[in-house]
Amino acid sequence: MLTRWTRVWCCGFLSLSLLGLLGVILGAGHTQAAKHVDQHHRVSRPTEIMPDGQTAKEPWGSKQPGLGTSKKEMTSKKEVERQTVTKLDCPPLGLETLKIDDFQLHASSIKRYGLGAHRGRLNIQAGLFEDDFYDGAWCAGRNDPLQWFEVDARRLTMFTGIITQGKNSLWSSDWVTSYKVRASNDSHTWVTVKNGTQDIVFLGNSEKELPVLNRLPIPMVGRYIRVHPQSWYPRGGICMRVEVLGCPLPDPNNYYHRRNEITTTDNLDFKHHSYKEMRQLMKVVNEMCPNITRIYNIGKSHNGLKLYAIEISDNPGEHELGEPEFRYTAGSHGNEVLGRELLLLLMQFMCQEYLSGNPRIQHLVDETRIHLLPSINPDGYEKAFEVGSELGGWSLGRWSQDGLDIHHNFPDLNSILWAAEARKWVPRKVFNHHVPIPEWYYSKNETVIAVETRALITWMEKVPFVLGGNLQGGELVVTFPYDKARSQRRVQELNPTPDDHIFRWLAYSYASTHRLMTDASRRVCHTEDFAKEDGTINGASWHTAAGSMNDFSYLHTNCFELSMYVGCDKFPHESGLPEEWENNRESLLVFMEQVHRGIKGVVRDIQGHGIANAIISVEGINHDVRTAADGDYWRLLNPGEYKVKASAEGYNPTSKVCEVGYEIGATQCDFVISRTNLSRIKEIMEKFGKRPISVPLRHLPQHYPQRQQQSQAQLRSPADTKLFSGGSKLDISEKD
Repeated sequence: MLTRWTRVWCCGFLSLSLLGLLGVILGAGHTQAAKHVDQHHRVSRPTEIMPDGQTAKEPWGSKQPGLGTSKKEMTSKKEVERQTVTKLDCPPLGLETLKIDDFQLHASSIKRYGLGAHRGRLNIQAGLFEDDFYDGAWCAGRNDPLQWFEVDARRLTMFTGIITQGKNSLWSSDWVTSYKVRASNDSHTWVTVKNGTQDIVFLGNSEKELPVLNRLPIPMVGRYIRVHPQSWYPRGGICMRVEVLGCPLPDPNNYYHRRNEITTTDNLDFKHHSYKEMRQLMKVVNEMCPNITRIYNIGKSHNGLKLYAIEISDNPGEHELGEPEFRYTAGSHGNEVLGRELLLLLMQFMCQEYLSGNPRIQHLVDETRIHLLPSINPDGYEKAFEVGSELGGWSLGRWSQDGLDIHHNFPDLNSILWAAEARKWVPRKVFNHHVPIPEWYYSKNETVIAVETRALITWMEKVPFVLGGNLQGGELVVTFPYDKARSQRRVQELNPTPDDHIFRWLAYSYASTHRLMTDASRRVCHTEDFAKEDGTINGASWHTAAGSMNDFSYLHTNCFELSMYVGCDKFPHESGLPEEWENNRESLLVFMEQVHRGIKGVVRDIQGHGIANAIISVEGINHDVRTAADGDYWRLLNPGEYKVKASAEGYNPTSKVCEVGYEIGATQCDFVISRTNLSRIKEIMEKFGKRPISVPLRHLPQHYPQRQQQSQAQLRSPADTKLFSGGSKLDISEKD
């Protein structure tokens, strides 16, 4: 039996052995990493990427022709050098997209926690108040040239540029006007970006919102990079929002990178498309799948660009009885580019998967009429696309050409309905649905309505959409109506619709299947932690907005509309599109499938004809829908039993109980309603222009011979001949 000291000695020996083995492994890894670093001369300047073939030892622009070198030899040498020069177009590291987490950002000092290094991200937005917990930049605790902002890439990276902004704030003006850049491999030894023997001082910002890009004349390799402010706005202080451009170097030993790497297997066109390229891509999809796609436009933008949409259905161009209509729109804010590209990727994906026999996509296409409108505001997009990713700031291209916010440019029907409810006019004088548009809205001289908005309204009224989603950017959340608060003086106020339960389910169906929206451990994009609300929120509870597309769609049409904010970065770099597609692909499909939840059916008369504009009411829900032109309808509902009533002008209403199950697939709930006697009389009156009509004289039974003889005698009376028009027919006037 082992003594206590023997057991201790054995355990100690085993521990030392394990430590020795670990040291060997770490030493080998360190040796390989050191060799890799030495290949790049620590923080080095690779000669193969320098302009005109200059070396790192020579000042940029000082290269002179060698003595005895002929002009011809010198020209051919430059041509060879130009062919070997690699043009660097490194993507952002991901401060704005949150790929760089808070633990990778450091600073020399901070003014307070809300202005810490973790807030020094490009385009980050501040809270409403100056002392907010989530403020709008990194701000140094002291204003002197010894301050710095540091990014840890966690792997060797070739740094190629810096993008800076000032502090986002309504109350103060702070930005850095010049700075130096340093890089390091170990965070102890730092090398400054130089132009020859002198440190380069880069020009910074001249105002707080417009991003400024400075490319490094000589890319630097390292793990860490620092920005050292040298001067700042005199009436402000050292405050910055930053993005770093860099190309990660290959490192198979970097476990952190491999663990967090997102790849896609879909063979799609991952790039940002100009208006012309977008149109060409839609044409290619249509040519690949001509039997299930159709391209059309709903109107034109202010600058005359057509608003193209693509329809995906087994019978494109035709509304099929009982088949619901679904829509996705994007780009109402022209600078929110991610939604536009997601819809272009979605149409490619659905075409490819349909052709390859994917049963899920084939069922969705065969049973749904899908409309994708990728660019509502092409004029604004062209402005943002011209400056490119990361350089448009937070608002360039957001508005239409005439300066209007298209998403909040619809008629404010909320106020009309709520005023009618206050006067108890609903439903006697005003319906709780299909609220009419005010007459002033249609005035041709009205300059507050964008032409794109008018085109959208016409489209929404023409097609009987059931469910829709508009893709936005700059956040990770799904919002649902109402978007406007009832209280006029409230900026934020929970204001649910009568269909709040189904709206919450629809929002959650998208958010819960998104890779990041419901992740409680993820960092907030700006100031709101929507993950606590399962990635969803009532629009008015977030911020009130009148005339939104969501509220208008709900109050004026049958369509339930939601907004999906699909990414923190409104205009992500091209290299990030595959990952964003993976984040949103399943959500886009799941949300489309929700159009088949609830009840559907056809309202017919006794002769079997469909009745248009029949009202479908659900007991307990103070919001109705109407039938389409063929008499078919769709009503989105959560699982449960519902008493449903179908009614129409001139018809007797009828009710039945309809049960909605948990599985996808709407319950069939048809109605047959009969005409009222009054409506039949009115129809007869209108048919004959309200003139007296001829009714055949009714013959009396033969077993009343005495009454029959008296009647015949009365008919022959001269006093009553004015009642007859001749023959055996009697004229009955409307008055009688």
